[in-house]
Amino acid sequence: MNLMFLLLQDPKSQSSWTSLLPLFLILLVFYFFFIMPQTKKNKAQKKFRENLKKGDKVVTIGGIHGKIGEVKEKAVILEVGNSIKMTVEKSAIALDGETIVQQKK
Repeated sequence: MNLMFLLLQDPKSQSSWTSLLPLFLILLVFYFFFIMPQTKKNKAQKKFRENLKKGDKVVTIGGIHGKIGEVKEKAVILEVGNSIKMTVEKSAIALDGETIVQQKK
């Protein structure tokens, strides 16, 4: 009898909350699996780039390895070889897993 009552109920009598619940759950999952980790990563990159100092060994996003010779406001001067120096934007300095491990030590 109860099953028949449920089947005969008018679907429009459901509240709008129950119909929007799946959408809210999808947005919540999207936030926790995509937005929050990316925000954390961006904060770590910003902190890393602000703490660059002379003598640090870094890798650019283009794959150039070098040692910081001088730190400017928005750029660094990299020493990449025998008296070869390059000016590189701070935003081009990569933050990789190895760098994070070295910072924690």
